[in-house]
Amino acid sequence: MTEKSWIDEKFSDIEYNLKSISEEIALAAVKSGRKPEDIDFMAVTKTVDEMFINRAIECGIKLIGENKVQEMLRKKPNLNLDGVSKNLIGHLQTNKVSQIVGEVDMIESVDSLKVAREIGKQSVKKGLVTDVLLEVNIGEEDSKTGFMPSEVEESVYQTAQIQGIRICGLMSIPPICDDNAKLCKFFEKIYNMYVDIGAKKIDNVYMNILSMGMSGDFVPAILCGSNHVRIGSKIFGPRIY
Repeated sequence: MTEKSWIDEKFSDIEYNLKSISEEIALAAVKSGRKPEDIDFMAVTKTVDEMFINRAIECGIKLIGENKVQEMLRKKPNLNLDGVSKNLIGHLQTNKVSQIVGEVDMIESVDSLKVAREIGKQSVKKGLVTDVLLEVNIGEEDSKTGFMPSEVEESVYQTAQIQGIRICGLMSIPPICDDNAKLCKFFEKIYNMYVDIGAKKIDNVYMNILSMGMSGDFVPAILCGSNHVRIGSKIFGPRIY
């Protein structure tokens, strides 16, 4: 197969995958009592070449997510980003905060007060307010970062007082589960937390985004209340490192 024919085939695959996923999202949204447009469909672009990201944008993607600061900054000039939102979704080190503030529309992976304070500091320096999600370690796993469920509410109150930050909701990645019922218990736990915090009407806390669900579990996530799904390999195929 020539390089051109391989690229054309990949373009066709991306278009087909996006259509298929959009249909699954729409069905899950309706089943959960919402409209398809109520669900944010993010294309996760970790390790994906710019030409394929641009193809996804041509096919209608309006939201992309990158895991690493340097990868986002390297790709950004080569992307057709008119009308497209760009979010950072991976773990953010404090020494990288100054590089990414102002370069993305949202930081979804605020996993500590230390990171939140640095985002606020750098945002104020640049005359910005940065939209963030707080990452919840819903399975309380040692291998993952994020606020423990027991500390989320207090962390929301503390983060909300940081100048230069606006809290838009929560993000979580549950433990890997073979059992769908067990998986949904994690999703329901974070959904209930999201609703409870939103009901408190805390200043500078909007709670309009619940980011949960990825390529392997976005349908049950939507059925359990997610309105923001992050899908990568199901669009672009297996990652190439």
